[in-house]
Amino acid sequence: MEKVIVFQLNDKEYAVPVQQVLSIEKLQHITRVPHTPPYVSGVINLRGVIIPVIDLKRRFAMESAQENAQESAEKRSCKFIIVNIADIEVGLLVDEATDVLDLDDGAIEPEPEVVNSSKEEYISGVANLNQRLLMLLNLDKVLTPLH
Repeated sequence: MEKVIVFQLNDKEYAVPVQQVLSIEKLQHITRVPHTPPYVSGVINLRGVIIPVIDLKRRFAMESAQENAQESAEKRSCKFIIVNIADIEVGLLVDEATDVLDLDDGAIEPEPEVVNSSKEEYISGVANLNQRLLMLLNLDKVLTPLH
């Protein structure tokens, strides 16, 4: 049994393990940091802690990097999912955090083999729940810098 937080990007559902999630926060001002990859929206000050923000849509090449990160996020009325990976707190910019679910191990299938996909395996598995498909993210891979 695995407990996950479900969130949306472009009306598709993804999930991350609940033990890696510290909190879910409303959108606040993002301060852009120069010379960072396009998927790094900037940083936020969350209760006195400076946290880098990763725009998952840009990380997964779901939208162009030309648009201003703050304007894009405000238009989408996004949320931050604050996660902890290797003792580093990071904010993931998502469209909506929608659910907390318990997944039976039998409902989780290994990540699908996709023709011509890069070896950045962001997906650790797929949960098949009746009519819902949840992509389970491997946050270690998502947060590894691109080379």
